[in-house]
Amino acid sequence: MIGFLLKKIFGTRNEREIKRVSLIVDRINAQEASIEALSDADLRAKTDEFKGRLEQGQNLDDLLPEAFAVVREASKRTLGMRHFDVQLIGGIILHEGRIAEMKTGEGKTLVATLPVYLNALTGRGVHVVTVNDYLARRDAQWMSPVYTFLGLSVGVIVHGLNDEQRQQAYNSDITYGTNNEFGFDYLRDNMKFDLSEYAQRELNFAIVDEVDSILVDEARTPLIISGPAEESTDKYYKINRIIPSLKMDVDYTIEEKTKTAALTEEGNIKVEKLLNAGNLYDPENVDLVHHVHQALKAHTLFQSDVDYVVKDGQVMIVDEFTGRLMPGRRWSDGLHQAIEAKEGVPIQRESKTLATISFQNYFRMYGKLAGMTGTASTEAEEFGKIYNLEVLIIPTNEKLVRNDYPDLVYKSVAAKFKAVSGEIEEAHKRGQPVLVGTTSIEKNELLSKLLKRKNIPHELLNAKHHEKEAHIIAQAGKRGAVTVATNMAGRGVDIKLDDEVKKLGGLHIIGPERHESRRIDNQLRGRSGRQGDPGSSRFFVSLQDDLMRIFGGATIEGLMTRFGIEEDVPLESRLVSGAIENAQKRVEGYNFDLRKHLVEYDDVMNKHREVAYTLRRKVLIGGEEMTDFVLGKIEPFSDKIQKIWDDYGKEFGKDWFAIARQLTLQVFDQLWIEHISTMAELREGIGLRGYGGRDPLVEYKKEARNLFDKLIGELWAMVAERFEKVEIKRRSEVKTPAREVALRHPTANYGQEVDRQKIGGEIKPKDGTKKIGRNDPCPCGSGLKWKKCGLINAPQHRG
Repeated sequence: MIGFLLKKIFGTRNEREIKRVSLIVDRINAQEASIEALSDADLRAKTDEFKGRLEQGQNLDDLLPEAFAVVREASKRTLGMRHFDVQLIGGIILHEGRIAEMKTGEGKTLVATLPVYLNALTGRGVHVVTVNDYLARRDAQWMSPVYTFLGLSVGVIVHGLNDEQRQQAYNSDITYGTNNEFGFDYLRDNMKFDLSEYAQRELNFAIVDEVDSILVDEARTPLIISGPAEESTDKYYKINRIIPSLKMDVDYTIEEKTKTAALTEEGNIKVEKLLNAGNLYDPENVDLVHHVHQALKAHTLFQSDVDYVVKDGQVMIVDEFTGRLMPGRRWSDGLHQAIEAKEGVPIQRESKTLATISFQNYFRMYGKLAGMTGTASTEAEEFGKIYNLEVLIIPTNEKLVRNDYPDLVYKSVAAKFKAVSGEIEEAHKRGQPVLVGTTSIEKNELLSKLLKRKNIPHELLNAKHHEKEAHIIAQAGKRGAVTVATNMAGRGVDIKLDDEVKKLGGLHIIGPERHESRRIDNQLRGRSGRQGDPGSSRFFVSLQDDLMRIFGGATIEGLMTRFGIEEDVPLESRLVSGAIENAQKRVEGYNFDLRKHLVEYDDVMNKHREVAYTLRRKVLIGGEEMTDFVLGKIEPFSDKIQKIWDDYGKEFGKDWFAIARQLTLQVFDQLWIEHISTMAELREGIGLRGYGGRDPLVEYKKEARNLFDKLIGELWAMVAERFEKVEIKRRSEVKTPAREVALRHPTANYGQEVDRQKIGGEIKPKDGTKKIGRNDPCPCGSGLKWKKCGLINAPQHRG
């Protein structure tokens, strides 16, 4: 009650912050006349003036009013667009390191130019993060005239660039790119063997566009760089053949909420017989049980055209939030292979993780982080707890007049889709454009078939090609247009209406199913009613929909049965819409707990990563810093190592330090990859300790600390051993110096032809080449077999 009264008197936190920021907007507007009077040359010269003022002790906040006014004027002259006051508010919020929630069509791309320019003045780089390569290229191209007019450089990071191109893009004042590329570049840099090859600079300031998609939806899956493992794929086919023999609720149970499957006692006995495996729970069968569970999930919980599609003989994951295909991404722990076996396509070998990081821990490394989206307030708690980011809702430039109708609830899916196609038909007849956002490719194609039967022309979008998708979505507001898309297709693209369509009621949005996240539904609704345009939206729900069936349709079904409501008669009520929203809140809470849980465990690994990468970087720096660091760490291995170090250092100088660095890095990478694998195994099994009354997370932290201490101990023991065994021959003793053998790596993958004469000359077949076998010594001179060394130093073996 007291809190309610205080809000009435002082306003909400959001209202107070908008009021505070509005005072800064007044200061920006006060600069407009004087900035407008400047010539192009004088306006451009402001950038150097601002940089000089920073060197003299002013900070970015001191520069903000004038700098924002300069950007607004530059935008007017280059793009013909002047920032609205609400866009200035959004820009200030972003500069302060917070999330600006701005409705669709409010011009978020233009808003970003304000804090991007201001923060780029420091010369430390600004990253603008988008959800796909198309938007990264488009936004950089669209906004670069503003930046280049003011003397700043712009780079773009997209898939397919080489290291030199990446370095150039990162060394620009402003760098646009996708979350995946930024994260993978960080991991790739920390696998390199020379600091000069690093692509990224420091992680200074990032503005994340569609921040909810990247920091919440995408954050459920970590970034992983992997290499091939040696395991056979036969087990997947063998296990796949027995799954149809097992009966649900007799031999196994499934849990749809958590997407897990488990064998019953009867199932254990049956599987033991079918696989002739003995006791399934013997230690040697742990891996087998895991793969049986994965095969059960593949058959019962993962559906073709919903969770994945089979295309060109491959299983491709479908992003559940965007409906887009994710080529190159694979489920881990053998699940992807189990689905490949189920679908009868070639099974790709399991991979071994070489480097990994979660999006949460990558983005938390930035000195300052900000984000913008049309829908963030429903996830405000998560942004606060995980990223320490506050969400502020920015007022719209024009009043929102979209009409959001209550949900229509039907008993069956068939009745619901009949009603959906009927509503589309009615809107199409009167010329009102319709955008339908489905939750899966399967539903997309089902609705398309229904519309074809009614001879209703329509565009079908499964979000496979971003450029084509953006063009089609942009046309969705034309008279009579019907567009059926996965509900996130064309995110970031505005749908503009002509005057005739506005008179017909604007764009009508139809959701044939509620998504488990309210935010995704709100994003779909937000495609209509931009910048004060008219529009409308309606969601259709059936009691057979997954959300209703799993999370709360029983109550509504009871009401419909009690009142004798027919199959094709909808129940329309704000009360029903409220019940659906409550079901969504429960799912959101559940998913948040899952992500929070994942982060708590990943935080442990992240501490290891920070220490390990810092150590690796010191070795790469070389010189005296590496000498003091390495010798200090291997102190327990006596004065012998010091003598080796000094003797070789005097005789071979820089060459010795390069060899020592190479040997240390080889040992480090070998042990680090093994550590990642060990930690993953520990994480998978630690939950069982909960049955003994112990907190699994506490137990995980204890075990992890022991494993990391062991890693560091082994590292310096192995480095000392390598130093003792290393032998450098003088140039006069061999035609090709052996010290070069230790420094060079073949420029080919395992199994490819390599010119061994160039790598020491110790093997001289007639044709000068020999295929490297798994058990051959690696030509790098490390003393390891290729199967060990070649995998560990994969980047160098690829050249």
